[in-house]
Amino acid sequence: MQRYTYKVVEVREKLVGGKMSGAKLEKLLNDHAGDGWQLKAITATEVKGRVGPGGVDGLLVTFERPVQ
Repeated sequence: MQRYTYKVVEVREKLVGGKMSGAKLEKLLNDHAGDGWQLKAITATEVKGRVGPGGVDGLLVTFERPVQ
């Protein structure tokens, strides 16, 4: 039976408006794929911002890869 390990990466939008960069997401996916991670899910959510108690719109990107 194959076992997997998982990794979740938070991706925040800019703190002051603007849309999330497709190029930023593409680089993140390619960087992790190069290390053997496969995209499992992308979930839109509110993630902790850099400043203050509130959150900002962002993504949780979940990767998986077989346990070696």
